Parts: sequence; C-alpha cells; structure tokens
Amino acid sequence: MAQIPLNQLTAQLQKGLRPLYTLHGDEPLLQQEALDAIRAAARAQGYTERSSHTVAGAHFDWSAVLAAGGSLSLFADKQILEVRIPSGKPGKDGSAALQQLAQAAVGNDSLLAIVLLPRLDKATRTGAWFSALESHGATVQIDPVERAQLPQWIAQRLAAQGQRVAPGEEGQRTLQFFADRVEGNLLAAHQEIQKLGLLHPQGELTWAQVESAVLNVARYDVFKLSEAVLSGQVARTQRMLDGLQAEGEAEVLVHWALAEDIRALKRCKDAMNAGKPLPMALRENRIWGNKERLYERLLPQASDAQLARLLHAAHIVDGIVKGLKTPDWPQDGWQALSRLALQLCRLGQAPARR
Repeated sequence: MAQIPLNQLTAQLQKGLRPLYTLHGDEPLLQQEALDAIRAAARAQGYTERSSHTVAGAHFDWSAVLAAGGSLSLFADKQILEVRIPSGKPGKDGSAALQQLAQAAVGNDSLLAIVLLPRLDKATRTGAWFSALESHGATVQIDPVERAQLPQWIAQRLAAQGQRVAPGEEGQRTLQFFADRVEGNLLAAHQEIQKLGLLHPQGELTWAQVESAVLNVARYDVFKLSEAVLSGQVARTQRMLDGLQAEGEAEVLVHWALAEDIRALKRCKDAMNAGKPLPMALRENRIWGNKERLYERLLPQASDAQLARLLHAAHIVDGIVKGLKTPDWPQDGWQALSRLALQLCRLGQAPARR
C-alpha cells in the first residue's frame, strides 16, 4: 500500500486506519510512540481487544498468531494483533505466516495487525514476507536521530510542551549542550525534556536552567566514535572515549574500530594511486552511507605518508591494549587510544590540498 514517513504517521492515522502496519527500526522510543499513536487511533475506532505475540527462537508457534488473527472475542467486534520479531528473522514458518496474515488483512475491518521489527538490511526488505507486509499494508521506517539532528529534535520536543530556548547563539549553545548530554540515548533525552516541563513553566528556558536540570546520560558506541573521529571533531571524540571507558567498553573493540577505518582509508588510497576512481575504490571496500561521505572528503587530501604513519600508530596501539609497552607512547590503553584517535582526527581537520 504505502511507505509512510514517521513524521507523517499522525496525519495518515487521522485520515483513516490501515488494516496492517509494519514498524521497523532501532530507536525504541520512536517505535513505541508510533505504536501508541496507532493503538490510540484504533481504540477511537472501536478496537477494544488486543493480543500481543513475541517471536522468540526457531520453534515459535506461528499457528497461535494466525489463530488470534482469525478469531474474535464474544465481547469485542474489533481487535488489535501485535507481532514483535526482535531478531528481524521470522524463519521459514514465520515467512509463510506473515504472508498469510498480510493477505488476510486486506479488506478486513475487524482486525488491525501491527508487526514490530528492528532495523532491516536491504536483502531482508526485498524478501517475500516483508514485500507482502509492504504491499498489503503501511510500513513505517524508524531511523535513529543522528547527532547533527539532535538539537533540532530537542527544540521540537520542547516546543510541543510550550517551552523554548533563547533566540540566537545562546539558544543554539544551550541545545548543543543538551545534545552532548543525551547523545545516543533518545529515551533519556525524552525524559530530560519532560523533566524540564515539570520543573519550569511554559516559555523561555535559560542556559542555567537547562544546565542544572539535564543529567549526563549520553551513551556512546564505537561506530559513532568512528564518525566523530573522521569528521575531525576533537572535543566530541574525547568525550566519547571518556564515555566508552566509563561504560566499561573493551579497549580492543575501540582499537578495532579506529584501526579498521585507518586500514580502509589506506586500501582506498592505494586503489586510487593505482588509477581507480574514488567511487569505485569506496564501493570495492564496502564503504557506504555516512562513512562514504566522510571518506570522499578525507581521501583526496590525505597523503600516503600520513596514512602510513597512522597505520604504524594503529599497530603500536594494538600492542599497548594487549599489554605491551612501547617507548614514547602512553602505557595506559585508553590514553594510547586517545592519542591514536586524535591523530586520525587531525586528518579529518586538515584543509583540502590545492
């Protein structure tokens, strides 16, 4: 039927309920809010009964899902059927059941089916079962709120509860501070916004009010660290390294993420030196998405000597995080990782060569 952008879901629900919705993405807060919106619209239209099934393990009994979809309570003439598939892999039986459920939804005004999935790769989205869900119902892809989008997202949420930051540079500084405190933890960001609504009246929030109220609840992962490093964001890189250390992340995993980027940059540069165009070098090294744009900016300005030095430094830090000592390098693994990350950061900050 249709793919509905998340920000248009409310408007679509006001126009009329579809018999089948599929929500897929890795942002629990936004997925739950979308689910709540669909449930509320359904309740308003007389869907008084709800059953929920979570697919766990290869031996899940899909017949229970199909039976729920085919039976109605004596006291309820309309019901909601929710199917959660945390792994995103329904298996052979599940694939057949979902296709059957999708076909049964067409023209069925007594059953509303909602399928909840994690983020799916391209191959899964082109599979038979997902194609059936997509063609017979409405799908909503729920993308994470990236760091660059976070200040605007916070501002919109504050506006929804009648609050705003100061205009101009002061307000932008307040939003950036807020975003730094909650990055990677959207549920906590939502809770901190709600807390400001409880602590302060509607209207303008000062920097001091936000600073005193918003806890440092950011969560970082090594893949976002890579993005910060390649963008040349020194302060964010150090903050993320401190956060990863505080959360008990393994040093070897952080090193792997940094070293993997250095190796990939070197492979792409070697391919370009051999005469391959930059897009082909990136494609052959499986560099996609956000990283593709960062590599496109970095590679033309990175020299062979710079990449060789980074590769050597990554080799040294590999030994340090495994307990070896190297002259002129910190003995502490996290300090060595910080030095390596900041060296790579400087590559991201370098102006393009003429």
